[in-house]
Amino acid sequence: GRQFFSTHPGQRSSSQYSLQKIKSPGLKFYFIFVFISHNYCFHRSLLLSDDEEDTKRVVRSAKDKRFEELTNLIKTIRNAMKIRDMAKCLEEFEQLCRAFLKSKNIVDKEGLNQNCKYRLLTLTLFSSQLWEDKEGKKKMNKNNAKALSTLRQKIRKYNRDFEAEIAAYKEAEAGDEGVSAKSFLKKKPEAAPEASKFLKSAKGSGDESSSSEEDDDDEDWGSDTVDSGSESSDEGEGKSASLAVEKPKMFAKGTEINTAVVVKKLNEILQARGKKGTDRAAQIELLHALAAIAAENNLGQGILVKIKFNIIASLYDYNPNLAAFMKPDMWKKCLDCIDELLDILFDNNNNIFIGENIAEDSENLAVSDQPFRVRGCVLTLVERMDEEFTKIMQNTDPHSQEYVDNLKDEGRVCGLVDRLLGYLENKGSTEEICRIYLRRIMHTYYKFDYKAHRRSLGLQGESKSEQDQEESEGEDSAVIMDRLCKFIYAKDRTDRIRTCAILCHIYHHALHSRWYQARDLMLMSHLQDNIQHADPPVQILYNRTMVQLGICAFRQGMIKDAHNALLDIQSSGRAKELLGQGLLMRNMQERNAEQEKIEKRRQVPFHMHINLELLECVYLVSAMLLEIPYMAAHEFDARRRMISKQFHHQLRVGERQPLLGPPESMREHVVAASKAMKMGDWRTCHSFIINEKMNSKVWDLFPETQRVRKMLVRKIQEESLRTYLFTYSSVYDSISMETLSEMFELEIPTVHSIISKMIINEELMASLDQPTQTVVMHRTEPTSLQNMALQLAEKLGSLVENNERVFDLKQGVYGGYFNRDQKGVYQQKQGGYQRGGYRNQNQGNY
Repeated sequence: GRQFFSTHPGQRSSSQYSLQKIKSPGLKFYFIFVFISHNYCFHRSLLLSDDEEDTKRVVRSAKDKRFEELTNLIKTIRNAMKIRDMAKCLEEFEQLCRAFLKSKNIVDKEGLNQNCKYRLLTLTLFSSQLWEDKEGKKKMNKNNAKALSTLRQKIRKYNRDFEAEIAAYKEAEAGDEGVSAKSFLKKKPEAAPEASKFLKSAKGSGDESSSSEEDDDDEDWGSDTVDSGSESSDEGEGKSASLAVEKPKMFAKGTEINTAVVVKKLNEILQARGKKGTDRAAQIELLHALAAIAAENNLGQGILVKIKFNIIASLYDYNPNLAAFMKPDMWKKCLDCIDELLDILFDNNNNIFIGENIAEDSENLAVSDQPFRVRGCVLTLVERMDEEFTKIMQNTDPHSQEYVDNLKDEGRVCGLVDRLLGYLENKGSTEEICRIYLRRIMHTYYKFDYKAHRRSLGLQGESKSEQDQEESEGEDSAVIMDRLCKFIYAKDRTDRIRTCAILCHIYHHALHSRWYQARDLMLMSHLQDNIQHADPPVQILYNRTMVQLGICAFRQGMIKDAHNALLDIQSSGRAKELLGQGLLMRNMQERNAEQEKIEKRRQVPFHMHINLELLECVYLVSAMLLEIPYMAAHEFDARRRMISKQFHHQLRVGERQPLLGPPESMREHVVAASKAMKMGDWRTCHSFIINEKMNSKVWDLFPETQRVRKMLVRKIQEESLRTYLFTYSSVYDSISMETLSEMFELEIPTVHSIISKMIINEELMASLDQPTQTVVMHRTEPTSLQNMALQLAEKLGSLVENNERVFDLKQGVYGGYFNRDQKGVYQQKQGGYQRGGYRNQNQGNY
């Protein structure tokens, strides 16, 4: 008792207690309880402090924690795969997806371990194998079967980022039928160093006791994982499925391969088309395999054509979203399949009949004396291919090398269109020929024929090979367009195809500076009367054609026609949108997301764009050549109209600037040139319009650059002369035509012609003195003081009239100063305040 109740050696006291000294039983029991409790708590605290001293705290990074979590989840999935517990696989896979989302930032920075990707690959192959094992699925319980279906869908969704690895495995499998996941993964030597690097960080952060576990993890992440899986599958049936995916067996062993069997299998494959959960890539592979079997067994070209039709349709259906575009590999496959289909059709031209009007019951696919009859429309496939090409170009960055690479495919697309055109000219209906002709036109109308242009100028190729190539080439684009369009004009029964053909024909004429043919065709077609009822793509084509027509008129020196053609597009302020070359941000709030997608699908590919800066420059220069002489002629006219609002807006913007420096942008150059022309200074105007900067931005983009520049100089000289005469005619009594000729560097007959036209149109009150070759002014023009007085009289008259109207509204009748008849007399007199008829020119003159 004394030893038990003695205190701790470090806490000895002079007073020692003994059970013998305590006589009360209750007090004795109390002391026993207190000492036992005290002693137990004290020793417990000592033990805990010893453990804490022995164990070091571990601080682990977020990267190590996340990667360890992923490792453990994949390890659990592997164990569940071994016992075919699909419910557990599904549960752990969902946790893995959530963990991966949490680790996304770290994975993006550090990169995902290669073996993690291959673990997902093995899970994909494992679920696919179980799914294809129909007998095994029947033996599964309800939960596992349901989990397998869900897991398969989720894996397909999350494996999109690893399609390249899966495709590589499938290619390796196709090269060697006996290849397994084990052997395939062993071919990846770079996986091991990445895995060791990945696990090294976990080792360094953990304690020594966990090193053996991490060594096991290293094995799990390496190719040994697959060893264990494949070895366990070899041990016996039912333990685990082999991860090597075999090709799906099309037919049972010993089945006689004939046309009926292949058609039945084809229909089985097509029944899954469009259903939820159907693997579209696998469906395409099955159809390719079926085509190979049909060719191997010599079942005839009929069944091969039918399978090719369905392969191409499945390639188009691969992207269920209408706005999505084909991936490069699918696009190449599509082009190859169409090429092969056309090869078959050309090789068996008289032995195969295809068409949408052939019913499936009346198809003849078997080899016989009768020609093959196949339901299908190759024209529809080629039209869809053309639309897919447009979508690819719309969704590619136009400033990248990828756009140039994709654009190279246009030669192949045009080649396929040409081949089909040749086929349908012999065997197609009129409607089909019109449709394929329009496709050919749409690939031709916007391209400038440089070789035909060089031939028209009498130039030849620099080398003999170029000359031989030019001679061997076929018709000029103008001849092709003329032949195709005239066929459509004569044979087409649908307004839309004919309208598109006319617009493309006009565009092509305008592009090649055939102004009168383009203008006459536009006027004869009367398209401007009802184009507002056409669908948006046709309206965009119409706008593009009108713009090209205006630019063509400008190149030919038809300034007024050019201005009229460009007026509607440029005055709207939405030229970019109206030409289908982009969407304006300010209108984004006016359309919802669906409308925006629809409008983006209508956009014209970048290589077909019209230069908007060139378009605006042509419009502003045309407006300047018309507006500046008109402004000089009607300087004091209060009722002066505006020919171009946009041009006046640019002038006002230039006037508002407090500090005027040398012009930089194209608009500033035109405004500076306008101010110089207003003063009659044609040389300064010429230097602002034609200089190195403007040449590089605008004028060098025209095919016949030098001719356009000469035309512009001539127009600037002529309109500057007109402006000079309007502005300074009141200063002169007479002026010599020789002097004007020297000032504006024009020939005397040209000066004579311009002045005569101004006198005839009553724009200039003067007469020509033929012997002295002078212009004699008639001095009927009011002075500036008289002009101001006339303006004041007009304004006072309108003020009195408005005042009388207000008074009439209040009183009901006119009061004392004017009665109604007198008011009419006043209005008649008021007409006399207007300026003389020499300034009242017809609006049609400009």
